[in-house]
Amino acid sequence: MNELKIENRAVNNVRWFQPAYRFVLSSFFFFLFSAFYFCLSPVSAQEPNPLDVAPPPFGLVSKSERSQLDALAEAKKRTKLALELMDLRIKKSEELHARQDFDEMFKELGGFQALVDDMLRFLTRNDNDSRKILDNFKRFEIGLRGFRPRLEIIRRDLPSRYEVYVRNLIKYLRDARTRAVEPFFGDTVLPNRKT
Repeated sequence: MNELKIENRAVNNVRWFQPAYRFVLSSFFFFLFSAFYFCLSPVSAQEPNPLDVAPPPFGLVSKSERSQLDALAEAKKRTKLALELMDLRIKKSEELHARQDFDEMFKELGGFQALVDDMLRFLTRNDNDSRKILDNFKRFEIGLRGFRPRLEIIRRDLPSRYEVYVRNLIKYLRDARTRAVEPFFGDTVLPNRKT
């Protein structure tokens, strides 16, 4: 009788090693491991804590940049100078990023954004359906295209504390390009010519 019970137990134990049971067991343990891993994985590594995000920098054009820009009344020269000053700001940001001086990098990016704002205001204020202003809107939009890849490189390996502002700056740059192209599209197909 005891031999029969031992034999039944041995048969029952052998069933767990059959291929179908092994698959079920391995699937079950894989599921448990996955659930355990994802429950303990830090979700905060993907989404920054709102209290830990660095505040956006002040968007100020420096006094020297302001005096250089105000000295040029012609739209073409001012547009070229503004793009050169933006390029200098991005270069400085790239250098500070390489040194991991993120607070100073933020100040440079804030100045970059202020220059974009200033140039858009200048072109919009002087927009009188003149071909020269439209050419400068186009020149400005083309110049802005080259800054996005450079900002993406900066954003790629920033700590999450600083990454939010740079991501928003990239979106802002896209919107600025859109605003620079808008004067080309009016209510009519042909522009209104002043006689």
